This record gives sequence, C-alpha cells and structure tokens, in this order.
Amino acid sequence: MKKLTLIGYSCLVGVLAAGCKSTPPPKAQFTEPSVTFTAVESTNRLSSDLLRPDTGDFTLGPGDQLEIEIIGQPASRSRTAVGPDGKIYFHLLPGMDVWGMTLDQTRQALEQGLSKYLSQPQVSLTLRAVGSRHVWMVGRLNRPGIYPMPAPISLLEAIALAGGTARSVSPANSEELADLRHSFVMRNGQALPVDFQRLLREGDTSQNIILQPDDFVFIPSSLAQEVYVLGAVRNPRAIPYTETLTLVSVLTGADGPARFDYLARYEQGLQNDAYLSQIAIVRGSLAEPQIAVVDFGAIMKGKAPNVKLEPGDIVYVPNSPYRILKSYLNMVVNTFVSTVAANEGIRAAGGDQGTSVSIPVTNQ
Repeated sequence: MKKLTLIGYSCLVGVLAAGCKSTPPPKAQFTEPSVTFTAVESTNRLSSDLLRPDTGDFTLGPGDQLEIEIIGQPASRSRTAVGPDGKIYFHLLPGMDVWGMTLDQTRQALEQGLSKYLSQPQVSLTLRAVGSRHVWMVGRLNRPGIYPMPAPISLLEAIALAGGTARSVSPANSEELADLRHSFVMRNGQALPVDFQRLLREGDTSQNIILQPDDFVFIPSSLAQEVYVLGAVRNPRAIPYTETLTLVSVLTGADGPARFDYLARYEQGLQNDAYLSQIAIVRGSLAEPQIAVVDFGAIMKGKAPNVKLEPGDIVYVPNSPYRILKSYLNMVVNTFVSTVAANEGIRAAGGDQGTSVSIPVTNQ
C-alpha cells in the first residue's frame, strides 16, 4: 500500500514535466498573501578589507607587454609579450618563465641569463601594457566591456570608465535603465555584498570597494521583467514576468523538477519530498534579500495556496533539505550570481548563447 502511494506521488510531481496518465492533481489555488518572506542577515558582510587596495607589487601574466633593452646596446631594444605559457623571449635567451614574477624579479632573471653570454649585463625593463589583468563591466552601462586593470581601481571608477549606468535617450524621459537592486560584483564565484543603490543613489562610499583582477560587475536592465528558476529543475532559465505568474507556472515553464529515484529513496527509508517541501523564493535587493521557503508538494495536492511571484524573484529547487536558513539564502544568491555571470560573460566575450547552470544545494 505504501509503495502504491509513493508511485502515485511520483506521478503527481511528473505532471509538470512529462505528464502522467493518472488523474491530474487538484488545481492549486492562489490566495494573497500566501507566504511570508523573512529578512536574513547575510553571512557575507562587506568588510573594511574590501575598501583597501592591494599593496603588493605588480606581477606579470599572459598578455602583458614589456620593453626590454640591454643598457649600452640600443639595438637590443625590443618589445615582447608574455605568452600564454607565461614565457618571454629576448636576445639569445631561451623561453623564460616570468608568470607571477614582479618587474624587479624579471629584470634580475634576465640579467642572470644574459651573463652567460655577456659580461655584467644590465637590463632596462619597462611595462608598456597590461593584458593579464581585467575587470568585467557588463550590462546596462554606456560602454560595457572587458577593461584592462593596470592599477587598483574602485567600483565607482570602473563604472565611470564604462561610461556610467545607461539612461533613456528620450528627451521627455530620463528613466534609469539600470536595475540596481539586482546588480552585483562576483569574485571567485561568490557575490560580494555591495549595495549599488546606496553607492550610486545615496553616495555611500562605504560600498565603494576596490576591485581585483577578474572581478565581474553586472548591472542588469530595469526593463527586463523576469523570474529566475534555478536548481533541481529540468531547464533552469529566466521566465518573462506576467501578472498571473505563480510558482506552479514557473516550474512548469522550467519543465518541472528534475526526476529523482523515488522508489530507491523510499526503500532506504529516506524522505522523498524534502526538496520539494523546501523550495526557496528569494525576493528584493541582492544586498538585503528576503527568503520564503515553500512546500511545493502541499501546493500540488491542494493543501496550500499557490504563490504569486514578482519581477526579479529567484525560485530555487533544492535536491536535499537545508539546515541553516542563512546558509541556504546565501547559497541561492551565489547560485543566481554564478548563473547570470556565466551567461553574460559568454555574451561579453563574443559568444552567441548563454549557458544554463544548475548547482544543487548541499546539506547546510
């Protein structure tokens, strides 16, 4: 009897994705308000270290352009680039690996290498262009692109370098085209807790962090009214917002939750619907997000009301239960940031299409 119940429930969930030939579940009803959103203090707070520039010496990397000359031999002057393998080639020397070296270390290595052929050589070394350090400025900016970063630069300076945030060109409308609530800086796969509204609208310089090489700054369009569906679904994607959009409809638009081996989990005595009973909806600014945890199984059985969504909502379907709400929220935000950065990064680098990224929740 229990096995029949389990199979019936598996079929119920499969209705969203592939259809089930048994009797469809009762239509989920919507009443407002249907869920309560909770503000959770982020564990990733903006620290003072993010406001201080790196005081370390510049180190070379692929793409950097150097001018090298043996002092006293003007004809030896040449310009060379650090290759993809981190090596430079000069004079009689074989390829010299300079990746990660400072300019002074590189100069000493050149002099040591040349001493095999020359008596007490002295080398003049000049950095002519930086090609190894970049910052990504993507989205609703007047000059979006990938910018070289020869020296430490603040977030405000980088936004100014990219021409500032875009505004409507209509003479009768100066509408802001940038969605500052969902703007973010990603570093090493993690979202930094920068509040773009406070920085750009209120002039709060405590949000003006110093960027590092390969930081990804994204400022989305305020005209893109979308809801994002991520996690354990068949087709993670952004779904255009409509006034009738609900949790059930967006999961249908994402081809339903991913299938799991319900029978095997049941036979092992595991909870089969823990992931469906803890679907997260994240709403509001990425700097101060709010979260609601929704029992999707109860909605599909008609035991709980459907949830009406708003533009910018992030819906996340986990494949295991969470333990700490704060960690769950941070994981959802970082999943969203990584997904958007992957899509927009491909476009900024000249790719034609984005990619869908689905990162399962771990046991938090």
